[in-house]
Amino acid sequence: MPDYIYTARSQDGMLKKDRITMKDEKALAEYLRSQGLLLTSIKLAKDEGKSKMGFLSSIFGRVPLVQKMFFTQNLQVMVRTGFSLANALKTVSMQTTNKRFQRVIQDLQHDVESGVSFSNALSKHKNVFSELFINMVAAGEISGKLDETLKYLTVQMKKDHEIMSKVKSALTYPAIVVIAMVGIGIAMMIFVIPKMLGIFTEMQANLPLPTKILLGTSNFLTHNGVLTTIAVIIIVVVLYRLNKTKKGKAVYHRILLKLPIISGIIKKINLARFTRTLSSLLKTDIPIVQSFQIISRTLGNVHYKQAMLETADKVKRGVSIVKSLEENTDLFPPVVTQMIAVGEESGTLDTISDEVAQFYEADVDQTMGNLSVIIEPILMIVLGAAVAVLALAVIMPMYSLVEVL
Repeated sequence: MPDYIYTARSQDGMLKKDRITMKDEKALAEYLRSQGLLLTSIKLAKDEGKSKMGFLSSIFGRVPLVQKMFFTQNLQVMVRTGFSLANALKTVSMQTTNKRFQRVIQDLQHDVESGVSFSNALSKHKNVFSELFINMVAAGEISGKLDETLKYLTVQMKKDHEIMSKVKSALTYPAIVVIAMVGIGIAMMIFVIPKMLGIFTEMQANLPLPTKILLGTSNFLTHNGVLTTIAVIIIVVVLYRLNKTKKGKAVYHRILLKLPIISGIIKKINLARFTRTLSSLLKTDIPIVQSFQIISRTLGNVHYKQAMLETADKVKRGVSIVKSLEENTDLFPPVVTQMIAVGEESGTLDTISDEVAQFYEADVDQTMGNLSVIIEPILMIVLGAAVAVLALAVIMPMYSLVEVL
């Protein structure tokens, strides 16, 4: 049987490096697991002197969520079946198609082989791995349940990916239609309408109000196109800058929470992410106060972020979770607070949160599926109204000319 030199981490974070004879790597991993140790790196004794790959000092750019899902899913399977963490990372890096992410994983492998904990290695790449990801891995290392933690992370990312994909898919069609309508409208105002209505002005016909408005708008766009474009760009830049400020973003997000249809979608997405993340964090034994602090950094709406931070502060002072959430009835409906109250009282908050997450994820799925059905009639009405106004503005002067003739 071969001799192995291994590094393992105990539940209190202590590293143990030793030499042992075992049938294979899987047998060694199972043996260490029975001793309460997590195998982090392993090599044959004869390979001890071989040099290791240098690590990447900095990584720029974002890694697609699909790549990270592939990473956690495959890493979880290999850790669960007895691979050492370093060997599992090496195998995953060879299967990764994204070159940037491949270098990140190779850097993680090097750190783990050098005795650095997996969570600390991840923390060097905060532009790739979120705080939620790093904290859950750290909790999994401490509890000796890294494989289960990676499984929860995979589920978490899959659900986030599904929700955002459905939102993008549902909004793509309306966005294309609106952009096309605006583009065609501007083109008609600049190139078509002046030629069609020029004859009316030459004949000094008595023009109705819709025609005057149409001609005035067309003339303004034709003669002040550059200024209009500059003004639109300035307005967009100013609004973008305001949205980057803390106060401006709070106002913008509050407006979104008041808009019909949109407010319901935003609330459901944030509630689904809140309950899904809470369930995942509680399953990895992360303290409840820290869990809410982490959740606040995963939500998109600033008012939900603030509610999470306030809840963390109140729970720290001894206030129950449900009492804290009930102070924001506009953000957390009774169905959420009541189910969390049941979970808090019964000690099954992680399970209850998971069920609430499934409910809202299904609700978002259904809403996104019906969104096109809701938006299509609205778009048709707006388009029909625009065509009707245009037709009236062109046809009404013709009747006037006919009466004169």
